[in-house]
Amino acid sequence: MTNTKELAEDTCPLVYQCRLPLCTRTVNHLADLLRRHLKVIRSRWRILPPGKIAVIVLAVLRHDQRLADMAGGNGVSESTVRRWRDELIGLLAVQAPRLDRALRKVARQGGEVVLIDGTLIRTQRRTGKADRRNYSGKHRSHGLHFLALTDEKGRLIWISAARPGRTHDNTAARHDHVLAHLRAAGLGALADLGFRGLDNDMLDPVIVTGYAASRTHKLTLGEKEANRVLAVGRAPVEHGFAHLKNWRTLTKLRTDPARATRLLRALLVLTNLEVNR
Repeated sequence: MTNTKELAEDTCPLVYQCRLPLCTRTVNHLADLLRRHLKVIRSRWRILPPGKIAVIVLAVLRHDQRLADMAGGNGVSESTVRRWRDELIGLLAVQAPRLDRALRKVARQGGEVVLIDGTLIRTQRRTGKADRRNYSGKHRSHGLHFLALTDEKGRLIWISAARPGRTHDNTAARHDHVLAHLRAAGLGALADLGFRGLDNDMLDPVIVTGYAASRTHKLTLGEKEANRVLAVGRAPVEHGFAHLKNWRTLTKLRTDPARATRLLRALLVLTNLEVNR
């Protein structure tokens, strides 16, 4: 029996159209970024114009479209779409702010506190012992741990590097020296109980985490009210994560974990373009 990739005479590839729920500003930003990059590297020709390439990459990121499907619908190869995606992700990731600069910007704008939280981005389970560290007992799933900061309104201002899914929030915060950067910028932070023990300064705490009950200590009415007020103040950080996870490529990462950091930072830039329009 002979295998062939040729289509039968009475068949043809089917192509459908799909709405991309993004603003024109985002598409133009990505297209202009690519035009400047092509000018820098002196690339005189691409099979498609920068605007069309930007739409294809945004469709891959927003709708989690398969590369082969996007390639077939636009008359290019799958490897070409993959190269465009990686190229634009790298260009966007460079624009993501560093932690110290993001905090200084919040301070200059008159902000007093930021919101901090950790999240797990689920990944495909890989075979071998090396993937065991990516298993999160809290979420009972394999994934990568990210730490993020938002301002008081829930706008993402910084996201950390990818770490194994079993990483604790406190461990990630210590690796990134979050406490030292907050003190240097003169800002405070609101956090959940997962960050208890990160800031042990009782006289002048920078990170506020609320009160935790135990078997021997039940919360008083005042402590419960303080936790309620803190939960209300922390609510916008969940909105920030929700905006970020609107990019369906994060539903379950299929990319190499080593590239996940660049992907998340690129999506942070795109998310801010959408939220601040």
